[in-house]
Amino acid sequence: MTPRLAATILLVPLWLYGQAYYPQKIVTFHTQKDGQAGGSPHKAVPVPPRCPIRTIRAVHQSEDGAVWVAGSAAVARFTEERGWEYFAGRRYLPEGEVRELVVERPDRVWIRTDTAWSRIEFRPMTLEAKAEEFEKRIDLRHNRYGLVADSELTTPGDLASNRMIPSDNDGLWTAIYAGAECFRYAVTGSERARANARRSVEAMMRLEEITGQPGFPARSFIRKGDFRHRGGIWRDTQDGRFEWKADTSSDEIVGHFLAYTLYYDLVAGEDEKPRLRAIADRIMTRIMEDGYNLVDRVTGKPTTWGKWSVEYFDDPRTGSDVALNSAEILSHLLVAHHMTGKAKYLEAYRRLIDDHGYARNTARYLELRREINYSDEELAMLSFYPLFLYEKDAGLRRIYGQGLDQWWQNIQREKNPLWIFIYQQATGRRAHTADAVWSLARYPMDLITWTVNNAPRADITWTSEPDRFKRAQIRELLPPDERRVHRWNTNVFSPDGGNGGRGEDDGAAFLLPYWMGRYHGFLSQP
Repeated sequence: MTPRLAATILLVPLWLYGQAYYPQKIVTFHTQKDGQAGGSPHKAVPVPPRCPIRTIRAVHQSEDGAVWVAGSAAVARFTEERGWEYFAGRRYLPEGEVRELVVERPDRVWIRTDTAWSRIEFRPMTLEAKAEEFEKRIDLRHNRYGLVADSELTTPGDLASNRMIPSDNDGLWTAIYAGAECFRYAVTGSERARANARRSVEAMMRLEEITGQPGFPARSFIRKGDFRHRGGIWRDTQDGRFEWKADTSSDEIVGHFLAYTLYYDLVAGEDEKPRLRAIADRIMTRIMEDGYNLVDRVTGKPTTWGKWSVEYFDDPRTGSDVALNSAEILSHLLVAHHMTGKAKYLEAYRRLIDDHGYARNTARYLELRREINYSDEELAMLSFYPLFLYEKDAGLRRIYGQGLDQWWQNIQREKNPLWIFIYQQATGRRAHTADAVWSLARYPMDLITWTVNNAPRADITWTSEPDRFKRAQIRELLPPDERRVHRWNTNVFSPDGGNGGRGEDDGAAFLLPYWMGRYHGFLSQP
């Protein structure tokens, strides 16, 4: 194989009329290469250091200086500005070995394998235009009764085969989207954003209504006869028209209080606020009356993860949940007080702090941690955000800051834009915005859950310890568009994953940090 190379691909941000444009990789597949563009002359050059391809079949330099390296199953490109970029797997390539590579023009490259061609276009977009593409995707394939739902592809990789299915955490994922739309409305005044936020919050409120247990939200719900996979605890509604999923997690409660308070503060009209106050009041009252547990009346017991009680924290098996769940319940109490104005929530907040040390608990994470749980990082950061919004006491903010810094010790290496913006808003430190922009710019446009296998790469180093699921980890942080598709509750240092293209993510994990960053002024340009 002799790849032919023609021109450079500009991958550094371009500025036009005060806006930053970041090239996004748009991939299409073809049975044959369209057009007649050929390669211009090129010369062989040494391979720059840390090339990700181990078995190299061809190395060439295009006229602009970009170095392209072809292997049997991947293609890589090196520039001084961007370093190495890696193209492998079904996100970028058809099945089979790489046989030919043609750089047709600065923004378009063709790669031929045994079975077909892929065309990779580098389309300059602002982050706002990128966000709009994810909005369209959610409208098309991820709006199930107002919930932002999982999408399953019955034919792998075929978006036309999409069907929406319930998940364990429909409440939390919908809250992520609802929060994004609240910030978007606050920034832009878009009536569409307001309608989207209202639709999502209404669906979340339906999660509480459908159980028939005031203050107890379901994980999810379906209309009777809708497709769902087996597993989990499902119960019929009284009228028999719907089923709802039980054993509700603390994840859902975190999502509910985040979405309700953002909608209350940034979107809701005065006519909507009584209903929002009422649902926050019901959920928090129920938790308090059940001894700071989320108790399902059918079983009479706390759900598996809905526990914030003193007794739960006194159990030595609880571990770092003492720190995490203390932050959660204090955050929820502040939100309930903020929304309802009821003194009982502020009094309960002070009792947990003064009599039971809940504020001090928030700064015990490193003391109690036994493993790194990336889902816990998500719950912690989404709980710290309201804590720092509504707590004004300097002494408590200092304690919460100590707790936040303990989570930040691991989080900062992830370059997670949502955690970065929450941390910067809480602390006033703004040193990590560039990392957040890097992650947003490199967030993949294609959110099909293709299988990604980075293990063969030569530019990664393995850690000595597996993660909590016994999966191997690497030290390097790969760009989001070279990792498997995931939300922010996932280990980004686990290099492989995906499910063969059998699903599609919704993109709300991009939308929330983007619009939060715009709202708080961390992203000054669209």
